[in-house]
Amino acid sequence: MANSEKRAGGLKAEVRMDGDGLRVEGYAAVFGEETDIAGLFREVIEPGAFRSAIDRDDVVFNINHEGLPLARRRGGKGTLHLEEDAHGLLMRATLRADDPDVQSIAGKMERGDLDKMSFAFFAERQEWEEPEGQTPLRRIWEARLQDVSIVTFPAYEGTEIALRSRPQIVPADPLWRLRQKARLLK
Repeated sequence: MANSEKRAGGLKAEVRMDGDGLRVEGYAAVFGEETDIAGLFREVIEPGAFRSAIDRDDVVFNINHEGLPLARRRGGKGTLHLEEDAHGLLMRATLRADDPDVQSIAGKMERGDLDKMSFAFFAERQEWEEPEGQTPLRRIWEARLQDVSIVTFPAYEGTEIALRSRPQIVPADPLWRLRQKARLLK
């Protein structure tokens, strides 16, 4: 399976302590906003892109896309709540306050030092537009979700969705985009 793509940006996570633990809520993705991906292409996540993934995929909530899961959503159930609304992909979780991984981030989250969101995905249905003289535009119509993460350093502060790791997006192979288009035509 190909490497997943990761997008991060200026997506705020909201944190509250309540009787059940540390409640985390935020948007891991925003719909309809065009983002420049390292000058290679522009990208838009379309509304409904995660509709199937929410009930189908085993999605984890991580810190910086790695480590043990803080919460998890399997087949529409679990400790991680995901939903799409008009704005984007909303995530909610109540984390155990006595979990050492949660304790390591709780103060940082409450202070706002750790407050940006990101998501890792595999594009399943996408469309490429290549207007003459313009940077290509990629529209993501359907994606599989791997994780939603709270991140320390978003790739671009001024965007809501941005490149996290270039090698995971565009392999060095110059025919990559042509193969992506051919896959769509099947």
